[in-house]
Amino acid sequence: MLTVYGRKSSFNLQKVMWLVGELGVAHKHVELGGSFGGLDAPEFLAMNPHGRVPVIDDSGIIVWESHAILRYLAAKYASETSFWPTNPAERAKADQWMDWSQTALQPAFLVGVFWGWYRTPEAQRNLTAVDKAREQTSRHLKHVDHQLKGRSFMLGDHLSLADIPIGTHLYRYLNLDLPRPNLPNVERWYERLQSRSAYREHVCVPFDELYGRLDF
Repeated sequence: MLTVYGRKSSFNLQKVMWLVGELGVAHKHVELGGSFGGLDAPEFLAMNPHGRVPVIDDSGIIVWESHAILRYLAAKYASETSFWPTNPAERAKADQWMDWSQTALQPAFLVGVFWGWYRTPEAQRNLTAVDKAREQTSRHLKHVDHQLKGRSFMLGDHLSLADIPIGTHLYRYLNLDLPRPNLPNVERWYERLQSRSAYREHVCVPFDELYGRLDF
């Protein structure tokens, strides 16, 4: 049995749960972190010494870090024609977008905008830094919009690992009351993602509990 640890409102947990849902893997989800606590428990630190979620326990195989988990799940549970192609060149196409999402888009939006604006109490916000991060996010998503031109998903006609980390941003990004550029291809992509039950269940999760909260 696959066990997934992390709170439902965790962005990185949502990536993992979305893929679990797409793959139809039987699993148990244990709420951990935030108001649920437990990240400093010895048994959890034995799985992940960094004390962070998500973490999975796949019948004794422990994996932490969201993108490592995505690759592990795809390699083990996906067919070679879906999320885990055997051709290294094809797999690299997804890898490069996954890594770009984690090193460019996520710091700009999740850290700079979502944490800097939504999760920071109003009196403590650095609006200059937030505006800079918002502009960076806009530039990054314009690259995504260009990539999606003529495509249903990031790499073509089918959902891939390239879609998961980037697409997880959209529910929050498109539901914040902040200026956004015109991104017609991204918006059409978001509509396609919303038609998928796993996306609706695991990514379209209300995040009101996080407003003005820096403590988890």
